[in-house]
Amino acid sequence: MTGFVDRDEREIGIDRAGDRLAYIVMSYGLLVVVAWRSLVAGEAAWDLMGLVLLGGAVGTAYRLINGAVTRTWLAVAAVSVVAAAVVAALMVLGARL
Repeated sequence: MTGFVDRDEREIGIDRAGDRLAYIVMSYGLLVVVAWRSLVAGEAAWDLMGLVLLGGAVGTAYRLINGAVTRTWLAVAAVSVVAAAVVAALMVLGARL
């Protein structure tokens, strides 16, 4: 039996792009299901939301461990966290009114 065949940069890039697209579809798909359960069905979907957050935490930890965090990346992440907090606060205040 022969060993593994070396792969070129194009194949590796295609694999990585495919994995990235799959992650995006899974994450946004889970967010849609969470929103549907919460807004339409009136159910809590914390388990699914936890999966989305865990996926983001794993990606962030991997970047930090490998030193792939730039100032631009930190700025985008900070703006995203602040925007999410503002939206969550508005939703909570809107639900109480």
